[in-house]
Amino acid sequence: MADARRLQSFNRPLALRLGGVLLTVSILLWGAWVSREVARPREQIVTVRLAETIARFVDAEARAARDPEVGQARTLAYLKAAEAAVQDMGKNGRVVLVAEAVLAGEVPDATAELEQRIAARLGREPKP
Repeated sequence: MADARRLQSFNRPLALRLGGVLLTVSILLWGAWVSREVARPREQIVTVRLAETIARFVDAEARAARDPEVGQARTLAYLKAAEAAVQDMGKNGRVVLVAEAVLAGEVPDATAELEQRIAARLGREPKP
């Protein structure tokens, strides 16, 4: 009987220490997970009507009485500005989708922002 009491007194402090270590590790892991979730930027999904925007510009260029080489150079500059604007919009956890690719759900339209960014890259005021 004396051996049973001695064995219980030996295991109890060890069990308490192991429980304390497991509790501490669990709290640290939970804290790291919460910190990561709070610090992570939230993903935002937006759409742009890219084909419509580019088609509008190309149509305006086709109607303008300009030399074809000048029109081609302006169109190329516009396409490069559009590509760079979409890349800029897609930073910081933001996902930019072409509006035609979205089949269902409500996703904010950022076409106006895209047009402003393109205009800023081309150094002119956007059309209202």
